[in-house]
Amino acid sequence: MVAEDRPIHAASGARASLLWGPLTPFALAVAVAAAAVDQAVKLWLLFAVDLPARGIVRLTPFLDLVLTWNTGISYGLFRQQGPLWQAVLLALKAIAVVLLWIWLARTTSRLAALSLGLIIGGAVGNAIDRFAYGAVVDFVLFHINTASFSFNWYVFNLADVAIVAGVIGLLFETLIGTGTAKAP
Repeated sequence: MVAEDRPIHAASGARASLLWGPLTPFALAVAVAAAAVDQAVKLWLLFAVDLPARGIVRLTPFLDLVLTWNTGISYGLFRQQGPLWQAVLLALKAIAVVLLWIWLARTTSRLAALSLGLIIGGAVGNAIDRFAYGAVVDFVLFHINTASFSFNWYVFNLADVAIVAGVIGLLFETLIGTGTAKAP
């Protein structure tokens, strides 16, 4: 059989394997759950709790809720104003998600699939914010304040937690696990 005689579905099958693997449904469920929980909490804090009007809400001596609008990338780096730069950040995020999805389609490790699902879900959750508000909604402030010491971490959200947990899972899988998380 020559190349011209191949059925059309053979070429699409190769494309499908590039984007869909044995653990893709599992990771997709994780990604959807991470993004949904992130968005639900953000909507609840913005509109039910009315965090913009309440200002700082003290939860514990070291944890507060405080609303910030992050127009940059992680930890507020490269803050950008205006629709062009926001579109650029959205495009970069979309490219990253596609590359992670291709990696996901090739993984055979449940930990790697879980981790990639968390990263993708967190990225999608933050991308929804950027699209809807022009900035990412951050609201968790971890801090330690004593008479002689003061430490404030960057304000973050649940999507960020999902991304960090996913990265930790991939590092664990790559350094300690079977190594199946390695990118193709």
